[in-house]
Amino acid sequence: MPPRIPLPTDDELAPEDRELLRKVPPLNVFRMVAGTRRGLRPFLQLGGAVLSSSLDPRRREIAVLRVAHATGAGYERAQHERLARNAGVTDQEINAIATEEPVSSLDEEANLICRVADEMSREVRLSDDALEQIIDRYGPREAAEVILLVSYYNMVSRFLESTRVELEEEPPSGWQALGSAAQPRQQRSDG
Repeated sequence: MPPRIPLPTDDELAPEDRELLRKVPPLNVFRMVAGTRRGLRPFLQLGGAVLSSSLDPRRREIAVLRVAHATGAGYERAQHERLARNAGVTDQEINAIATEEPVSSLDEEANLICRVADEMSREVRLSDDALEQIIDRYGPREAAEVILLVSYYNMVSRFLESTRVELEEEPPSGWQALGSAAQPRQQRSDG
């Protein structure tokens, strides 16, 4: 069996992390982050900020799927394919995002988002040409939000892949809302 970091048990977690885990969907990514001690709350806060940006869910999920492709992050890809479909990304578009090099069959905006995700994921620094294009298209503030989104999901994919977090056998119920994953719920419905 290849090496991996096991998911922490409740007994291994700080009480505040156990409490936070009760407020988010029961996803392995959150449990693994909780095992870092003091990482869960900031991870959820940054994720919440990224997900509450002015980017619409469809564009956001296209970017995340392309990051998952560029970084080879299977967990991230599987989770966000579900979310992408809920945001209106078609199976044909999901396939193009996962196979084309570079993505060129989507609309102009989606192709640009995929280019940004590719360049940042593979080269770290966005090219001057791509940066100019996203600034022209979205303005400086929203362009920075696109960059933050791609940066955040690059961090997530690298964490998931390096710790070898496994996909849940079945998606948790209620895991359809785009913003719910990174924003703690007030109370879980199962108690």
